[in-house]
Amino acid sequence: MSVRQIPLHSLHVALGAKMIPFAGFEMPVRYASDIEEHLTVRQSVGVFDVSHMGEFIIQGKGALPLIQYVTSNDAAKLSVGQAQYSCFPNDTGGIVDDLLVYRLDNEQYMLVVNASNIEKDWSWINRFNSFGAELQNISDSTCLFAIQGPRALDTLQKITPVNLRDIPYYHFRSGELAGVPDVILSNTGYTGAGGFEVYVPRQQAEKLWHAIFEAGAEYGIKPIGLGARDTLRLEMGFCLYGNDIDDTTSPLEAGLGWITKFTKTFVNSEALRKQKEEGVKRKLIGFKMIERGIPRHGYAIIDEQGNKIGTVTSGSQSPSLNIGIGMGYVPTEFSTPGKEIFIDIRGKGVRAVVHKPPFIETK
Repeated sequence: MSVRQIPLHSLHVALGAKMIPFAGFEMPVRYASDIEEHLTVRQSVGVFDVSHMGEFIIQGKGALPLIQYVTSNDAAKLSVGQAQYSCFPNDTGGIVDDLLVYRLDNEQYMLVVNASNIEKDWSWINRFNSFGAELQNISDSTCLFAIQGPRALDTLQKITPVNLRDIPYYHFRSGELAGVPDVILSNTGYTGAGGFEVYVPRQQAEKLWHAIFEAGAEYGIKPIGLGARDTLRLEMGFCLYGNDIDDTTSPLEAGLGWITKFTKTFVNSEALRKQKEEGVKRKLIGFKMIERGIPRHGYAIIDEQGNKIGTVTSGSQSPSLNIGIGMGYVPTEFSTPGKEIFIDIRGKGVRAVVHKPPFIETK
């Protein structure tokens, strides 16, 4: 399968980005150093080009019934201008993908899905469209920038008449940004540092990118790569599809019971309801290293006797805490916060303790 380029590929190369294949696209992993970029977002403002993500428009009278059936959360609770985190349960107990649902109008929604799953998700939703909903895949014509950090609002407010302070968490507005009309300004965030995501037509993307950097120059705004994006989301304990959740992980095992609403019928809802009643046998935990060591994806989680009890799904050195942190699945009896576990790092059991995310305090 050929690796695709995002629309501003040449701009990122010119900025000195190291490009790597990720989710079927060539993506900037870093421009300078991961730690420097991570701290820029925590302390000031940085911009991620995440235009590889997928966007689907679902509209018509059948839009809500279709979304209600294919997603686990209750989209009927959304008002226009509100967004919701959700997932597509599969029919074997796992997760097809996690996603955001935006209610754009009374009978119009936008679903934002992971880049690696665009085709899979598109097929999945269409498979269940017996409701007569109209579906449109706008992924190729849409660019997405995430402007994150405590100075993100100050940066963007300079170039929009929309009052950004009036957009609560998991809400959005549509308005003008740097002279570009009908930009979706969304407050969802994947970093825990505050900020906004902007959805812009592909042909206006480069103009908007330059306007954002001009507005943020006084705050030391920087482009940020996937390396820092991963450590930022890990400090918050946010799941990454393909690592912490996938086709084999139940949303209940992953701690996503809060987006799994049994007040409605959805794909595999009866089996998941039964799992909830009986209790899960394993859980996704967060952990902090007590001893020196950096946990990595794929490392074994072991007990005091050296028996393997699980696997690290995400792990890194936390730039904010300067210690190793991670996530992984373990039997439920090992999931209590404060419980001591061990990470097998190069054949040695290194002490860690179960910690309920987030790992850092945010405002």
